[in-house]
Amino acid sequence: MSTGNKEREPLFSAKNLKLLKEPLNISNPITVQVLGICSALAVTAKLKPAIVMALSVMVVMAVSNVVISILRNGLPPRIRIIVQLVVIATMVILVNEVLEAFVYDVSKQLSVFVGLIITNCIIMGRLEAFAMGNKPWPAFLDGLGNAAGYGVILIIVAFFRELLGSGTLMDYQIVPQSFYEFGYQNNGLMILSPMALITVGVIIWVQRYRNRELIEEN
Repeated sequence: MSTGNKEREPLFSAKNLKLLKEPLNISNPITVQVLGICSALAVTAKLKPAIVMALSVMVVMAVSNVVISILRNGLPPRIRIIVQLVVIATMVILVNEVLEAFVYDVSKQLSVFVGLIITNCIIMGRLEAFAMGNKPWPAFLDGLGNAAGYGVILIIVAFFRELLGSGTLMDYQIVPQSFYEFGYQNNGLMILSPMALITVGVIIWVQRYRNRELIEEN
């Protein structure tokens, strides 16, 4: 007997998993869409702030996508950008309060950059391009995937900058003291902002070498 009801799409169908996987590689917001470069330069001198920034953006983007998706049908077109900014700003304030309460030293290192999540073009772009036209669950996965793609690049850049520039990771000494006694010196250039841009450039080169379709599309 036919029920006439449409079968529900599985929560982690191939289509939904694609929303999580593609931003990690062929549609990465930093290396492919070239968005969010400013924070990649600003917060990646150390690994810990980069991880905290990545997690903060993940929370803000995933929740904001869900909220806008829920509101999308009753949102007047003329004020949609204002509403999106209000939702993002509310999430940023909440995240900032949590950071100040639990990781105050890192929140001070991130300084104004947490506040600037409000104007992060990746978040605004996903709200406008995806959340406004899709249901909450896909919107959540899209936000999570794009934030993860953004965060992975931040963490990779910060890993090499801190290791080569300071000889540490998460402020723990990694390069043995014996290396310094034999004349090894940290590369001071790595902690300067231009090296962040160069490191991102190397990641883009490696990614496009491994994914030739990205070159063909351009």
